[in-house]
Amino acid sequence: MPDQGGQRERSSFRDGQLDRTPTFEEIFIVEGDSAGGSAKQGRDRRFQAILPLRGKILNIERKDEAAMYKNEEIQNLILGLGLGVKGEDFKKEALRYHKIIILTDADVDGAHIRTLLLTFFFRYQRALFEEGCIYVGVPPLYKVERGKQAYYCYDDVELKKVQRSFPSNASYNIQRFKGLGEMMPAQLWETTMNPETRLLKQLVVEDAAEANVVFSSLMGSRVDVRKQLIQHSASMIDLKQLDI
Repeated sequence: MPDQGGQRERSSFRDGQLDRTPTFEEIFIVEGDSAGGSAKQGRDRRFQAILPLRGKILNIERKDEAAMYKNEEIQNLILGLGLGVKGEDFKKEALRYHKIIILTDADVDGAHIRTLLLTFFFRYQRALFEEGCIYVGVPPLYKVERGKQAYYCYDDVELKKVQRSFPSNASYNIQRFKGLGEMMPAQLWETTMNPETRLLKQLVVEDAAEANVVFSSLMGSRVDVRKQLIQHSASMIDLKQLDI
């Protein structure tokens, strides 16, 4: 599942005028009430909606369609986004939001929830990727405070760059964000939700067959296939980047 890389955005709304159509409306899917509360307080209500998940959604690779439709979180996604019934021809005009942003914590649980969501979208309505509707929000990993100045860093490279900009004897504090609930609403807006300053990754499907194999291997019931994929991918991991 390749992405087009992070991109800084400029707002689609000019001179204070808002076009209340799905083209300009966006929804953030967040995990838990804590993150949901911060996001609801930090959003711009004119064009941003928040859909908090109360728990991990169903792994649809291991359940039939009847179980999928009975799952409350799946029902909330289908109704909230205006997805319609699985198997129907995709109608972009029926979507309530043309920008669906997955925003999860920067930890293992967050990565798992993001994978479950992407699996659901890929299986339920693959055209969402083809139409460029699926995004992943990128919250900062660090906040560096030096005196009254605050710097937000989205990865270790940015963190080191900020640190190198300080005098060698400078005193500063580094906060590692592991959950969106740790951020104040104003911080979440400034770093992650504001179209003028945020970093988003748009997800696309360039090779549906390959993506299909990856999702089946990761989320399916065959342990041997998943183990083989993990072992094959382990060599590509930079152990220094693991947050243990």
